[in-house]
Amino acid sequence: MARNLEKQDERCAICGCLLNRRKGKYGKQSLLGRAHASKHQYVAERFFGRSGNRKGTRRLRLFEKCPWGLEGEYDVFCYECHEILLHNPVFTRENILVFADLVKQKELNEARKNRSNEKLGRRVQLQHEVIELGLRTLKSKSGCNP
Repeated sequence: MARNLEKQDERCAICGCLLNRRKGKYGKQSLLGRAHASKHQYVAERFFGRSGNRKGTRRLRLFEKCPWGLEGEYDVFCYECHEILLHNPVFTRENILVFADLVKQKELNEARKNRSNEKLGRRVQLQHEVIELGLRTLKSKSGCNP
């Protein structure tokens, strides 16, 4: 029996589980569905005025150039890490209040929306900075080399 070995050992970039690409299994409540391979871009296409799932739809660009140099780059994750973990972060009420205070301190708040989305782009960068700082802090506390 011939098997396609090209992606035999493909693993989730976060949890490390063995991924599969069996048609019709994505997102199913089964081991195969939970471990189904799913591509996720590091920086969303919509930030550059494109939409991968709405071809031809144009949006206002948040960034002319990717602040992190990752435009178009992606990794592969299991369904759980991609759809559950990455797409649904948990923010408590206190988290939102603290983030809102940071937004105000950096003058990224808006009393009314205007035609520019520059402040939104800068809020996206601030959110990334918060996550990055938190990850580095937790990693250094655990004794791992940052």
